[in-house]
Amino acid sequence: MSELLAPFEYDFFRNAMVVATLAGALCGFVGVYVVLKGMSYIGHGLSHAIFGGAVASGLLGVNFLLGAGAWGVASALMIGGVSRRRAIGSDAAIGVITTASFAAGLALIALFGAPSRNPDALLFGNVLGVSVADVWLVAAVFAAAGLVVFLRYRALLFTAFDPEVAEASGVRTRRQDALLMVVLAASILATMTVLGVVLIAAALVIPAVVARMLTNSFHRMLWIASAIGAAAGFAGMVASYHLDIPSGPTIVLVATAAFAVVFLSNART
Repeated sequence: MSELLAPFEYDFFRNAMVVATLAGALCGFVGVYVVLKGMSYIGHGLSHAIFGGAVASGLLGVNFLLGAGAWGVASALMIGGVSRRRAIGSDAAIGVITTASFAAGLALIALFGAPSRNPDALLFGNVLGVSVADVWLVAAVFAAAGLVVFLRYRALLFTAFDPEVAEASGVRTRRQDALLMVVLAASILATMTVLGVVLIAAALVIPAVVARMLTNSFHRMLWIASAIGAAAGFAGMVASYHLDIPSGPTIVLVATAAFAVVFLSNART
């Protein structure tokens, strides 16, 4: 038992544990809307778009949160606007806008060198390097996401399940979609330090998919997905320390193991 609890003696690990748990819960919570709207690829795409904004802000000397966050929100709103055209689906809009932004980030690094913020940390995460400020950032975004859902619960629910009927019923679906995109962009920005660009999509999708297999209730899906994401973050951090494996992949593999267990259990019934 003492060996299992050994990493908790270090401040940096405790900070990493808290932020990984909060990040997992946040991704699971927001991921419910992403999965229900059939836009599972958007987490992958937006994280790549934010990478381009992060590189540009670093080279320009602009605050990372302001620069990358503004670009992430702009990309999210552009995706929402382009995908509303009947000739262009949401997957195509995500592919065009976000890959272009990611390519721009790589091109800027090639032309001007890496910014002050390590690009590898953005791509793959560096949870052991998080500070107390990072913990508070994830907690604040989680609280803000919860407040948005609480205040706009019915409108967001209606828009997620049947946007055409919602529009006909007087719900301003464009506004709800834009609000969701802003929350998603903020969530990805806050959790990039933990999981990196490469793995954020999995953290958004897997807990929500597992929750969907466990319940048909939207309300319960939110809580179950958050709990699964938090548990994956906590268990993944502990496992990564003892197995000497990077934390991001370990967290995703723990969540995947939960998916496999639930999927196989449902297949037998």
